[in-house]
Amino acid sequence: MHSLKAEHTLIISLREVLLQEQNLLVAADIDKLDPLTSRKAELINEMALTANQRHRSLAAAGFARGEAGMEAWLAAHGSDADKLLWHDVLDQTREAKELNRLNGMLINRQLNHTQGALQALRPQAQTGVYGPSGRTATSTFSRGFVAG
Repeated sequence: MHSLKAEHTLIISLREVLLQEQNLLVAADIDKLDPLTSRKAELINEMALTANQRHRSLAAAGFARGEAGMEAWLAAHGSDADKLLWHDVLDQTREAKELNRLNGMLINRQLNHTQGALQALRPQAQTGVYGPSGRTATSTFSRGFVAG
């Protein structure tokens, strides 16, 4: 249960970071994302370590690793509070996954917008211009340099 309480704390923290990230993405305040990205990576790493610890504890107690093993352990040994905590961890995890998915969509939208702006700044190639040979010619303008 110690491992599960730690996971619960971590997933709530991750969810808060994802919400902050989403607010920054909506506001297009990209400069403030770096610290959140680092914190998000730290939390995900800590969550993985904590989940692995829980899986090892379940296996040592004779239960399967993962959700099925946790459900079986809770049915055999868990209190109502333990079960509520486990279900809240699962709910918070689903919400965090959805927030992360939405944030990914916001990032892609911002990237597409930036790429569109860059494309608008690039010179457009002229098509349909034919040279003396009858072949399509690309017009390349060269400005000569005259030294005097």
